[in-house]
Amino acid sequence: MSLARRKFLQLLGLLGGPTLFLLVFFFGPLLIMVVYSFLTPGLYGGVDWIFSHLNYGRILGWADTRYEKFDPVFLSIFGRSLRLAALTVITSLLISYPAAFWISRMTPGRRDFAIFLVTLPFFVSLIVRLFAWVLILRPTGFLNQGLMGVGLTAQPIEFLYTDFAVILGMTYVFIPFMFLPLYGSIEKLDIAQIEASADLGATRFQTFRKVVLPATMPGIIGGAIITFIPALGNFIVPSVLGGAKVLMIGNLIEQQFLSARNWPFGSALAMLVMTAVLVLLVVQLRLARHGEH
Repeated sequence: MSLARRKFLQLLGLLGGPTLFLLVFFFGPLLIMVVYSFLTPGLYGGVDWIFSHLNYGRILGWADTRYEKFDPVFLSIFGRSLRLAALTVITSLLISYPAAFWISRMTPGRRDFAIFLVTLPFFVSLIVRLFAWVLILRPTGFLNQGLMGVGLTAQPIEFLYTDFAVILGMTYVFIPFMFLPLYGSIEKLDIAQIEASADLGATRFQTFRKVVLPATMPGIIGGAIITFIPALGNFIVPSVLGGAKVLMIGNLIEQQFLSARNWPFGSALAMLVMTAVLVLLVVQLRLARHGEH
């Protein structure tokens, strides 16, 4: 047996299992969702194997039949989901960027401990952490009691079940997703370039814009992508902290599959989210290639 053939068989043995796993458990369900999105909903749930494009028309505007009608509320919910996910990314970036700089300048022991603290919430159940925020944000919670105690407000402020609560909750959940790519880029910064920029007369802002920001842009883009994608489809945080007042696309998909039992429409909504994610990934790849040149 030739050396090239032996290497090929070794590579096939190493990658064959993971590839088969992805084909069966990732692309298989995805293909089912694509097919279901073009079928007719069953009378008592499930699907009827009759082709229908009206599931997408119900979202995008061309469905106007007896059973499937266009309702702009679906686009409104999708727009709200994009807005809240984008605000989550911005808030996470504003918190993580200076924190990553601060931690990267620590001594090795303290730096490792600080990174451990950033990832510590992963060791606690998400539901437990979110209900802790409910205790903080509710009208009789710690935040309102503190504000009234110091005289900043005379009555409780409605923090819970608002866009603010959802953004706060998703920022809390997804900050590690933003922090770790940022930290990886910031740790690789060449301090000599920053010092050279200062020696040549550049202001701090000019140094940041010309040296620091371009060097850390891969971390910013990577963190933004892996924060935005789960934030866009998240349904647990809006369910707990947003309630019925803040409905996102993830909640709508969950309702279509579990409550309304309209699997084709739920699949069409899921495909809309997948399309948005794919567009975002294409943009990321183009930005990454542009950055390399």
